[in-house]
Amino acid sequence: MDTAQQAILTISLLAAFADGTTDDRERQEIRRVAESLAGESGNAELTTLYQDVLLKRTDLAKAAAALTDPAHKQLAYEMAVCVCNADGVAGPAEQQFLRELRDALKLDIGQAAQVVRDADAVAAAPLAAGHATSSMSDAEMDKYILNHAIANGAIELLPQSLATMAIIPLQMKLVYRIGQSYGYQMDQGHIKEFVATAGVGLTSQYVEQVGRKLLGGLLGAVAGGLGRGLGSVAAGAAFSFATTYALGQLAKRYYAGGRQMNTTLLQQTYQSLLSQAKQLQGQYSGDIQQKARSLDVTQVMNMVKS
Repeated sequence: MDTAQQAILTISLLAAFADGTTDDRERQEIRRVAESLAGESGNAELTTLYQDVLLKRTDLAKAAAALTDPAHKQLAYEMAVCVCNADGVAGPAEQQFLRELRDALKLDIGQAAQVVRDADAVAAAPLAAGHATSSMSDAEMDKYILNHAIANGAIELLPQSLATMAIIPLQMKLVYRIGQSYGYQMDQGHIKEFVATAGVGLTSQYVEQVGRKLLGGLLGAVAGGLGRGLGSVAAGAAFSFATTYALGQLAKRYYAGGRQMNTTLLQQTYQSLLSQAKQLQGQYSGDIQQKARSLDVTQVMNMVKS
């Protein structure tokens, strides 16, 4: 990894722990992400970065000072904002972290504030209007899950960082709709707990997205003003398709079975479904690209807020 990659990933990890309340389950998931990415890429530095952040051997000022390209600074800030808002609107400690990051990167106050406002609007989006929704047949639900997975894969192809932030809210809406179809009254707290119990960490999912994009060549594409690189596109789209598809299928099994799965079974089933989804993704890569061509960030935000 080069200096800029290390700095942005370090900032994202610092953002993940900024509120000081990250529980052991999420910490372990972030550690798993770092080790997994290190193993896949051969970059042992990823595991070291995680340890440096966890043991406070590095800090925000040092990481920010390593970034000199304005585009990389803006990207680092946007990524940090997304991580801080992963499990809901950023709290006071996270807001303070983002102000310190903004100042350390010497970003324009107005532009930074707009990034935060946009992210807050996505994180605060309601799950539904509150009225009952009709049930779906088995085939309709499978199609519904697949369409959401394709849409989230397509969102990863958009150049705006804020678009990526829509993926988790859209996954939560997917679980909400599936639960409703089986007659369950859903709320955000229940869905967050279901997702976390399955092993799909909200914060760690963003950290993994950041890591995959950086390792996929995102910085070179940003510096060249060309949007995301091909490696980044492939990694990000595949990851978001697979996690969304697996989560949807897990929710289908869980609510169809009367919510009887214990924690171990939920986690094992999710990992099995994730493996299947990763194999399935290549079959729909063309659909993902076609969907991306019809999307823009405004449409994505409307999808989250509708």
